[in-house]
Amino acid sequence: MGCLVRGLALIVSALVSLALLGACSHGASEEVATTDKVPVVVAPAVLGTIRAAVRVTGSVKPAPGAELQVTAPQAARIAEMPKAEGDRVRKGDLLVRFDIPSLDADAAGRRSDVAQGEARLANARAAAQRVEGLFQRGIAARKEVEDARRELSDATAAVAAARSARRAAGALAGRAVVRAPFAGVVSSRLHNPGDLVDTSGDPILRVIDPDRLQVEAAVPLAALPLVAAGSPARVRGPAPFAPEEARVIARPAAVDSTTGAATVRLAFARPTRLPAGTPVEVEILGGEHAHAVLVPAGAVVQEGAESFVFTVDAAGKARRVKVAAGVAAGGSTEILSGISPGEKVVVQGQSGLPDGAAVSVTAAQP
Repeated sequence: MGCLVRGLALIVSALVSLALLGACSHGASEEVATTDKVPVVVAPAVLGTIRAAVRVTGSVKPAPGAELQVTAPQAARIAEMPKAEGDRVRKGDLLVRFDIPSLDADAAGRRSDVAQGEARLANARAAAQRVEGLFQRGIAARKEVEDARRELSDATAAVAAARSARRAAGALAGRAVVRAPFAGVVSSRLHNPGDLVDTSGDPILRVIDPDRLQVEAAVPLAALPLVAAGSPARVRGPAPFAPEEARVIARPAAVDSTTGAATVRLAFARPTRLPAGTPVEVEILGGEHAHAVLVPAGAVVQEGAESFVFTVDAAGKARRVKVAAGVAAGGSTEILSGISPGEKVVVQGQSGLPDGAAVSVTAAQP
């Protein structure tokens, strides 16, 4: 019996030893896992100045009043069109002369109506004076006076209407000859002398003033608060054109509901060499934020509407910190709250980095 007890004790002792050995082995492996360091690259948060920038696309267009599109006032034949595409024009130069026989006939008819109306008015005025005199001598009846006055009033109104119609016909006839209202360049010519044209609205000739070009850019609604009248901007066209300075001259009064963007107009600082219609990239600068806490843009981790950065504390541990991000420009992001200048933030290696993980630090190259 004693031998049996001693054997059982030995078996239990062996099992306990094996359990302890397994526990010690498991603890050792976890300790290795927790002491492995994650390599990261860090950079310090610094104080600096940052300026918001809105980058959009646009195109070069004539300024208001710097473009003329000639259309036909009525169905007509082009009698004269001396300027070719690319030609310079001076103010007052002939652009198009239309042959519109109906306008000449209408103008002649209106002149005839005025002449007839004036003759009727003269007769009505003389008749009214004669009847007034007869009435004062008791020869004419009051009804005759009233009839004469009514005729005079009708004749006066008829003359006024005829003169107005003559002016309108004269103005329409004046559109048969189109002259340049400003100095510029013929940018397109879509017809030639002898062509028959109508009032469809299709342009016959287009003239622009190349010294009065501007940029129209579509700015998303979310970026509009950063754009103000007078904001400086830089316009970049295709090579080999050099970038040019500009400024915002007008903010939009409405937003296009289909695109969610608004058209912003910019004026060049000096006459541009870019042709009208050129597509351009526009960088509009907002207000400066001085003494701002700045971190490299790559340090900010976005999760939905929230922003985070990873800092490294004195013990070499990564700490996930929620921050409020501000302006982003030039590779830097403004941090409004959450960290202070001098704190080290992780700029590489933060993807999947656990909060509190031990890290091995490498400083970012300046």
